[in-house]
Amino acid sequence: MAPAPDPRSAHDGCGLGRRRFLTVCAGLGLGTAAACTAEPPRSRSAVSPGDRPRPESERDAPGTADWRLGPTGPPDAVAGYADRVSVAPGERLALQVSTTAAAFRVSAFRVGWYGGRRARRIWTSQRIPGRARPAPRVLPATRTVRADWPTTLTVDSAGWPEGAYLLRLEADSGHQRYVPLIVRSADGAGRTVLLHAPATWQAYNRWGGSSLYAGASGAYATRSLAVSFDRPYDGVGAEKFLVYEWALVVLAERLGIPLAYSTGIDVHRDPAVLRGAHAVVCLGHDEYWTPRQRAQVTAARDAGTNIAFLGANTCFRRVRLEAGERAEDRTVVCYKSDCRADPLYGTRPALVTTDYRLPPAPDPESSLTGVLYEGYPVDAPYVVRAADHWLYEGTGVRSGDGFAHLVGVEYDRVTPGAPTPGELEITAHSPLVCGGRPSHSDSAYYTASAGAGVFATGTTRWVEGLVAGTGMLGHDHGMDRRTRGFVTRTTENLLRTFAKGPAARHAPPPRSNVRTVYGA
Repeated sequence: MAPAPDPRSAHDGCGLGRRRFLTVCAGLGLGTAAACTAEPPRSRSAVSPGDRPRPESERDAPGTADWRLGPTGPPDAVAGYADRVSVAPGERLALQVSTTAAAFRVSAFRVGWYGGRRARRIWTSQRIPGRARPAPRVLPATRTVRADWPTTLTVDSAGWPEGAYLLRLEADSGHQRYVPLIVRSADGAGRTVLLHAPATWQAYNRWGGSSLYAGASGAYATRSLAVSFDRPYDGVGAEKFLVYEWALVVLAERLGIPLAYSTGIDVHRDPAVLRGAHAVVCLGHDEYWTPRQRAQVTAARDAGTNIAFLGANTCFRRVRLEAGERAEDRTVVCYKSDCRADPLYGTRPALVTTDYRLPPAPDPESSLTGVLYEGYPVDAPYVVRAADHWLYEGTGVRSGDGFAHLVGVEYDRVTPGAPTPGELEITAHSPLVCGGRPSHSDSAYYTASAGAGVFATGTTRWVEGLVAGTGMLGHDHGMDRRTRGFVTRTTENLLRTFAKGPAARHAPPPRSNVRTVYGA
């Protein structure tokens, strides 16, 4: 979901990021490409589930329909946060909770298929006395909002299976809010790693008045330059997870492929979960990456791990993690268009927090993803170009078929002249108009030297499309059941093929067509 525009940032508006980037390319001697020919047909590959399914005790465990959120009430009715974004199984975590109610409880729900119920209740606390905590404080140098509340209760995760969790705070008043949590995997060998994006969740979080996009006044100029995990998330408490990640977790668990769970922050700290992984899935909106996280994911690709980018605007911002008051990596720093004010600007350019494609150390995201973020807001049909690609097997689509509203609200495209890791096949090429300028959103596929397949959808609505027409998220952007069927089958093909190991061994290679699509 797009924030109010950053008027001085390459992220903002339509086409500005690409124009500025191409100016950089010209200075580096990079050109553009093109031509126009037909594409030959090719054989299809069979797809099948991985050979290490989820343990039956978990996959077949009974779920509950009682995981959804009740009324949230006013912002101070109940809210809270955990002292870490993830825990290892059996690790303790602290919850900091504020409520105007006399007491509250906490329920922990693990997200999954569970026979269509989509969650299982793992744990419920006793009734805990409630207390309203003081207003947050603001660190003036970076306009960082921090609650810094004392610990309300300590939770022991012993016996909790690895996975994505929603902790539901349940006040006696009837008001409720979520706290998202990942119980992370230590070993991803032979598995598909679902890589959650808490740095991006936090970047957009306006709890206490400020995010990386706007300050208390609503203006970009007064935004935070660093945001803290030591505060609740705004709204329902887990909006970014629910919109951009939840439906993919449910689908992946339904398929029964071997899964592991982690976050970008955990991969920054320790890449062990990526070693030997068959695939890494970056979810619907994963914008904020540290250089170390990017290096670790790139190294996994180069070792043969498939990568799926099921969104757009991925790996667009370079960030730095710094300590909070009580723990490491509790603050996400990103100066963006004020990068000259970043304390590292004159000494460590590769760590300066701005868009990856911009000086002082330009390193466009396309060298990993194959595509470049271009702009927002946009709403356009997703138009299939290569209907015979193995990704679309069983969908019944023909080249030229479109799926209304699936491209939005942000989009990526293949940009001739941008650095790419190899020959790309554009599988969908979707015309759009953004800010009055015509352009395209592209889905693209390539294989790396060790055989890894890499696919990028080019739209942030892909994961939302998995529940299109159901009303589960409260809105569908106009997407319908036909779109849900197409996105679901395509994603199943992708996950099953990637779960088997390096895609070059199991699926046809990409057919380079960038020159055909964009001209020489």
